[in-house]
Amino acid sequence: MADNQNGGAHESETAYGRFHRRVLESRAALFAVATTVAISIGGLVEIIPMFTSSMGPEVSDAVTPYTPLEVAGRDIYIREGCYLCHSQMVRPMRAEILRYGEWSRAWEYRYDRPFQLGSRRLGPDLHRLGGKYPDAWHYEHMRDPRSTSPGSVMPAYSWLLDWTVDPADITASIRALAKLGTPYESTEESWVLQQMQSQGEAIVTNLEATGIETTWDREIIAMIAYLQRLGTDGNAVFRGQETAAAPGAPAAGAGGQQ
Repeated sequence: MADNQNGGAHESETAYGRFHRRVLESRAALFAVATTVAISIGGLVEIIPMFTSSMGPEVSDAVTPYTPLEVAGRDIYIREGCYLCHSQMVRPMRAEILRYGEWSRAWEYRYDRPFQLGSRRLGPDLHRLGGKYPDAWHYEHMRDPRSTSPGSVMPAYSWLLDWTVDPADITASIRALAKLGTPYESTEESWVLQQMQSQGEAIVTNLEATGIETTWDREIIAMIAYLQRLGTDGNAVFRGQETAAAPGAPAAGAGGQQ
């Protein structure tokens, strides 16, 4: 009986192998079309829900540009290949919403150039990471991921604690983004430096409260600024929707024209 079952499985596998080789692999054009169709269906399943959903309340001013320090952190995020293991798109599925929070909307990526949707999740999705952990957690996580997440397979990025950010380099990024339509107050290096230092010193102060000493111009500070920003604009909109829909909250248009 067992031999018959194994023989049948072997014959089935062989038949499938013959079909794959003769019908698909031997016909390059057909195989390319089939592959394109499969990839297109997978992409559409992920992309269409974001563009067909209602935007709800006015969100034109809800999403704001990344600050110069956050741009620096984002540049580092891309440089280190973080997008290869982390996605930034919560899909509209119950399991993902329960774990990561509200599913991602298209308008949240307004100033993401390029966007960081990612393609794999060797690590968790990061789109709603902002505000989830304190600054010190991110500092220690980048220094030694196992110190905050036992069993993590993420490599350490300890050099971020020592390397510094060049304001001139970030000024170039700000100017490039401004040319693409990102509304920045200024693109002068003096303004960029002032903005970076102001936000960076606030993070340094938070770290000092936990006994961590560093300076505002370290790459780790820029990375923390970027990670703490992720998803916060969208979360603010969603909290506003929940407040408006709460029992006892004034109805839309109350006291004025409907």
